[in-house]
Amino acid sequence: MSITYHVLPGGVLTGEIEVPGDKSISHRSIMFGAIAEGTTYVNGFLEGEDALSTMNAFRAMGVPIEGPIDGKVVIHGVGKYGLKPPKEVIDCGNSGTTMRLLAGLLAGQDFAVTLTGDETLLKRPMARVANPLSLMGANIDTESEGRPPLRIHASSSLQAIDYTLPMASAQVKSAILLAGLYARGVTTVIEPEITRDHTEKMLEAFGCPPVVNGKSISVEGSAQLKATTIHVPGDISSATFFMVGASIAPGSNLLLRHVGINPTRSGVIEILRLMGADLTFENESSVGGERVADIRVKYAPLKGIYIPERLVSLAIDEFPAIFIAAANATGTTLLSGAKELRVKESDRIQVMADGLLALGVNAMPTMDGMVIEGGMYHGGVIQSHGDHRIAMSFAMAALRAQGEITIVDCQNVATSFPGFDELAKAAGLNIRLT
Repeated sequence: MSITYHVLPGGVLTGEIEVPGDKSISHRSIMFGAIAEGTTYVNGFLEGEDALSTMNAFRAMGVPIEGPIDGKVVIHGVGKYGLKPPKEVIDCGNSGTTMRLLAGLLAGQDFAVTLTGDETLLKRPMARVANPLSLMGANIDTESEGRPPLRIHASSSLQAIDYTLPMASAQVKSAILLAGLYARGVTTVIEPEITRDHTEKMLEAFGCPPVVNGKSISVEGSAQLKATTIHVPGDISSATFFMVGASIAPGSNLLLRHVGINPTRSGVIEILRLMGADLTFENESSVGGERVADIRVKYAPLKGIYIPERLVSLAIDEFPAIFIAAANATGTTLLSGAKELRVKESDRIQVMADGLLALGVNAMPTMDGMVIEGGMYHGGVIQSHGDHRIAMSFAMAALRAQGEITIVDCQNVATSFPGFDELAKAAGLNIRLT
């Protein structure tokens, strides 16, 4: 069912809110808990469609999972070699994380499985995962140009490899490391730039700490995982929409409670601060190896910047919202080195540029980024192309628009942020759905 957002101009964001659990950690908690020995308890699990796709995949392979109930999940692990062949094709829905990480985990199983997804996922590149897994001895078929469905054939054994990623990608890194748990020898992945390290932290939590040396991460194929308890913090990607909204709307003063501030995910914090945003941490702590804090955001005039390339991989999912911040900044914001944005749930460079231009913002897409001249903009109709982050970003843009912003094709917001509209309304956004 298609969902349309209608967001009236103006408003301020105030009060205290808590965003849903981190999607990356929620995915991994299910995967690692499923192949661990013993029972894993998860608190704060994201009950969004993407994470539920991962849960349903492991249920289909014989893993008993209780919940989710109020963010609580109990996973009765079956061990590394306890998964059973699914009776049907596994549907990953809209979730690229589910498909890519599952490909790595299933590459070394002694049964065949096919991974498919929705119309959007079937357009996303999977050769970047299939190719290195093939070097390890996996037998994976794709459609033309490396697109899904993925047909993963049974494999008696995998061989460890040393692999240098051609492009920074936490999903590809994680897929190879998961396959490495089933390979003979030590598997090493070398990153061109450091990416989110939730897989490395999760391996450590489950009793299999990887060897990390700068941009090199290694796992031993003989490692055995042991069940644990996982506390999932609020997702910084979800918090970003509210950080941007409060930063651009005069009078805003918003507290985001218990948000994960993992250094490999906090690029958006540094970028917004470079633009002049008033972001402060309160009640900092560490939960299960993940840094968390309450984030207070107050309105502050923003300025255009050249976004440092060292921060690109640390904020890759947050750029749609950052583009909205840039549209409200004084001067020019320039992003380069972000070609990965073109192969997300949509071509986020082109789709964001089209939306900004529809509102009257001077935005010029480039091969690997965007040039945005900040200034006043009017309302208009935005095509989100089914991309949840596009939809939520333009919803926040209405806080400074001169007219109503209508965003079509918003149903996929539920993949990562169920209840976004209600939480945004409670914070002060003038939003309604049809």
